[in-house]
Amino acid sequence: MLYNSLKERLLNQHSGIYEIIKNADDAKLIYNPEPGKWSIHDNIAHLAIYQPIFINRIHKILKEDNPTFSAYKADDDPDFIVGKQLSLNELLDKLEGDREEIYFFIITLSHEQLTRTGTHPKYGKLTVADWVEFFLLHEAHHLFTIFKLAKG
Repeated sequence: MLYNSLKERLLNQHSGIYEIIKNADDAKLIYNPEPGKWSIHDNIAHLAIYQPIFINRIHKILKEDNPTFSAYKADDDPDFIVGKQLSLNELLDKLEGDREEIYFFIITLSHEQLTRTGTHPKYGKLTVADWVEFFLLHEAHHLFTIFKLAKG
């Protein structure tokens, strides 16, 4: 169920942040491109704060039959508001530590567990494997945003 590329992305995709932002100064890291849009720092905070939400959703899918989840809105999440105040190093450490936990948890799931479902408000019924794919595509979107802000 978890194809090799998916496992590799789950293990390492987030680490691209280090390379993308390595030459960005503090002003670039906190620059908001326009009102209501996030800075590089905000995007990293979102990725770090969202990981525990993702793993909690997976645990709920494993415990309940096809739970339904509401759309996650970071700007309404008190943890995101607090997370934006953390330093870049604190966020990166959190991102790294939580990702290790997520990776080792996900790769140990059985075929039966990977095929359990939870319902997404937009994409409908998704298996755990689909949720992992969705999680990584969501993260990739933010990595691309970080890239555009760092290189623009």
